[in-house]
Amino acid sequence: MSATRVTTPVQSVDAQAEWELAYRSSKLRDCEFTTLSGTPLKPLYGPDDAPIDPARDLGLPGAFPYTRGVHPTMYRGRLWTMRQFAGFGSAKQTNERFKFLLEHGQTGLSTAFDFPTLMGYDSDHEYARGEVGQVGVAISSLEDMQTLFDGIPLGEVSTSMTINGPAPILLAFYIACGERQGVSPKDLRGTVQNDILKEYQAQHAWLVPVEPALRMITDVMGHCAKHVPQWNTISISGYHIREAGSTAAQELAFTLANGMEYVRRGQAAGLDVDQFGPRLSFFFDSHLDFFEEVAKFRAARRIWARKMRDVFGAKDPRSWMLRFHTQTAGVSLTAQQPENNIVRTAFEALAAVLGGTQSLHTNSMDETLALPTEKAVKIALRTQQVIAEEIEVAHVADPLAGSYFVEAQTNRLEQEAETYFKEIEKRGGVVAATEAGWIQREIHRSAVQYQRALEQGTKRVVGVNCYQEDEGKGPQIEILRIDPNVEREQHARLTALKKRRDAAKAKKALDDVRDACSGKDNLLERFIAAAHADCTLGEIADVLRERFGKYKEPRIL
Repeated sequence: MSATRVTTPVQSVDAQAEWELAYRSSKLRDCEFTTLSGTPLKPLYGPDDAPIDPARDLGLPGAFPYTRGVHPTMYRGRLWTMRQFAGFGSAKQTNERFKFLLEHGQTGLSTAFDFPTLMGYDSDHEYARGEVGQVGVAISSLEDMQTLFDGIPLGEVSTSMTINGPAPILLAFYIACGERQGVSPKDLRGTVQNDILKEYQAQHAWLVPVEPALRMITDVMGHCAKHVPQWNTISISGYHIREAGSTAAQELAFTLANGMEYVRRGQAAGLDVDQFGPRLSFFFDSHLDFFEEVAKFRAARRIWARKMRDVFGAKDPRSWMLRFHTQTAGVSLTAQQPENNIVRTAFEALAAVLGGTQSLHTNSMDETLALPTEKAVKIALRTQQVIAEEIEVAHVADPLAGSYFVEAQTNRLEQEAETYFKEIEKRGGVVAATEAGWIQREIHRSAVQYQRALEQGTKRVVGVNCYQEDEGKGPQIEILRIDPNVEREQHARLTALKKRRDAAKAKKALDDVRDACSGKDNLLERFIAAAHADCTLGEIADVLRERFGKYKEPRIL
């Protein structure tokens, strides 16, 4: 079928020429007219800029290729899940924050962990000194996980856990926590990020080298497909790639390339793509370039649907659907004039909604300074609720479809992603390109270009390089500070746990993990058994580091 154009009345040739003359003779602002990613923009977009075949490129909401959304009703049927990221201090403190958010209308939980937990170390490890509970909640054991969800019925709430290197261990704690609540694994709902490739590319919170890390991911896919069927086993994350400095096109391309590598690994492990494909989810950044972000989300759905159906042979339409969580851009927040961050976040959240997100976290205005206070996090949640309830954008699916500009940007991003896919394939695939440092260098190059634009003033940020104020007279806001007693009390709990547990049972569970590393037994099953034996996160992770070794990062610069 030949491509057709959006059928909209166009201006006459004479009118077009008259406008072009008027434009060229007009004085323009001193500004670089580009996207946030640096792509030059035309002054006006029309039918020739957005050639589309509506049936092939757009479809309908809930129908292939899902450009217009994954559900027929979209937000008329159900609003996106409002999932505020939360986690600080002790498990008890975060449990209280979870309950605060649920009481104020949040509809899903999202857990942030501290650095020791993210890196697979217990809170009493020497590497953890001064970091316990500082940027997220400290979780070192099943006991901590039980405290974190005390009074929260895991069979009724959906939980997201943002962790990657030790993600299978934390998922094991969560499954075991549910079992101790009397909740069957088949009734647990939620997502574990578990996206290790982007850690090597952008965030750097890994546990072991690439190949054993990928093996653990396929073990999670296989186990959950059978025993935890409502759980999203991986949230393939572009967020951290974008936060590291990538362009929108790079975020789109590298994220989907990582996703395709996970599909290949699952198939190579003998799993049916339609067995695990429907439980793959994605996690994107929503940055400040409003239209580019909307286009990015639409292009992502279209690319993924075509790849899953036509390349990987998925037959189940649920495998074709790209479902995603969105977080507003942390890197767009400024320490200067922090109340401005409320406005930035609102526009980023609106772009995510118009782009068709399934789940959304809105950043708090104070997150460049510290973990958010209750006041700041409530404003961030209310931002979502205002979008949902007051401005009527949720009444119509994909309301920007057919816009010459949005369709042109959607097409451009899809084409740029395809160019990256070919380059990655030429370099031997995602793993080879990552281990050689090529993807990291691409991200770094874009980050440097953007930083240079800020320093030169060609990219303007209110309060930073324009409309500045004397910092001494600027607004003062309350900052959340973590009590040093959190670390001491966490140490005491770990010491008490190790004294009262069955030492022989814990040792056997760790030996079983060690044996499974050398064999083909499913590691997640061994982690769940170790969790019930009260083995700690650090103890299980140490076995993995012992058996698999440590990752050596390539030289980037």
